[in-house]
Amino acid sequence: MTLRVFIAFTCIIMLVSCNKDESRTCTTCTSEFTAAFEVCREPDGTASVNGENTETDYNAYLEALQETGAACGN
Repeated sequence: MTLRVFIAFTCIIMLVSCNKDESRTCTTCTSEFTAAFEVCREPDGTASVNGENTETDYNAYLEALQETGAACGN
């Protein structure tokens, strides 16, 4: 019985800790038309620009920026 409790407890701890691993990552982008700005990938997968959530998928947003001539990198 104690082995089952231990296994259940371990699984719960692992699930909770995995949720905390999602973090915000950011990159700086530049364009000839704008000042440098920060684009971040939010934990929910959306992009935010200078702290304002765009509610757009991060990868799609970054790709669109690069297609318009922006250069993004750390």
